[in-house]
Amino acid sequence: MTEPLSPQVAIVGGGPAGLMAAETLAQAGHDVAVYDAMPSMGRKLLRAGIGGLNITHSEAFERFCTRYGERSPQLRAMLDAFPPEALRAWVHALGIDTFVGSSGRVFPAEMKAAPLLRAWLHRLRRQGVRLHTRHRWLGWLEDGSLRLQHAAQEIHLKPQATVLALGGGSWPQLGSDGAWVPWLQARGIAVTALESANCGFNIDWTPHMRDKFAGAPLKSIAMSVTDVHGHTETRRGELVISSYGMEGSLVYAFSHSLRALLHAHGQAWFHLDLLPSRDAASVLAEVSHPRGSRSWSSHLQSRLGLTGAKTALLYEVLDKADWSDPARVAAGLKALPLCAASPRPLAEAISTAGGVSFNALSERLMLRELPGVFSAGEMLDWEAPTGGYLLNACLATGRWAGQGAADWLAR
Repeated sequence: MTEPLSPQVAIVGGGPAGLMAAETLAQAGHDVAVYDAMPSMGRKLLRAGIGGLNITHSEAFERFCTRYGERSPQLRAMLDAFPPEALRAWVHALGIDTFVGSSGRVFPAEMKAAPLLRAWLHRLRRQGVRLHTRHRWLGWLEDGSLRLQHAAQEIHLKPQATVLALGGGSWPQLGSDGAWVPWLQARGIAVTALESANCGFNIDWTPHMRDKFAGAPLKSIAMSVTDVHGHTETRRGELVISSYGMEGSLVYAFSHSLRALLHAHGQAWFHLDLLPSRDAASVLAEVSHPRGSRSWSSHLQSRLGLTGAKTALLYEVLDKADWSDPARVAAGLKALPLCAASPRPLAEAISTAGGVSFNALSERLMLRELPGVFSAGEMLDWEAPTGGYLLNACLATGRWAGQGAADWLAR
């Protein structure tokens, strides 16, 4: 059935991008309704805030923009229009204070997403935005009407403009299930295949490593990856050994490079420096110190403070011949080679790579094949590491699409 009063603008997707598009259009004086498949809005935002909602980053803006890699040129105008300081001001206007953490990441004072989301939804309602939950989008009818499933009923809407902000394919239990891909492709919209981003990677551990050290953290280490172009990048941080391989912020930061290596070569090698605060010469000197009757584990613990999972990793990678040569042991401590076999499934990833191609979009994020239909957020073909970059770009693209839809309606 067709809803008697279709909204002037329908926003499909009640995450950060969709809600920002709704706010932007409401401020421009338009009649706006948001439709989301879940029982409440912003489910993925709430999930992201469980460990402390990271809203943006305080680093220099030029450096900030490089975090979007190959898509930095496409996103630059949107980030210019809604940079980190503008995002913080927007949060402050909701009555939420923010602070910069020791890593440079920016958080709300309470470290939680729920107060921010509550304040935002309250403001949207005051602005006249209608919020509809449990409305699942099913694509279009032949005449361009939106199909929405609500309870046992199918509703058809004919808005003057539509903003699609359906997320990627990560955390499908929270609403971003990628079901929209074939519907857009059927309309001639180019969509790059969705892949896991900010995800763990599978490593072929021995049973001993898998059974004894799953869940063990690796702190104060450095990871180096040489990408498909031959450029080597090294970062310090932390990892967690899992039963399947490795996860954690350090491997998430290299997920794009590791995926590219897997596509090109079928495997992705990287190196771990287990003692990044010590230079190679001092490590070799300590390893070469006579160990007498002590085991290698005891020797490494007494000379270098190496214990637990770090020692286990050495035994996992070095063979018997390596242990007879202190130089090889020292080299392993400073550059332990490991091979990622594949990324974890999309449903486990923090975010998604791939999505609606920017070639299918106008400068204002309108789908070229579907006039009046705009797209924003994670369903676009971009990716970024964790650290506030994901949320900042989702909000920036939502605002940009909302402004684009308002301009289109005005014309």
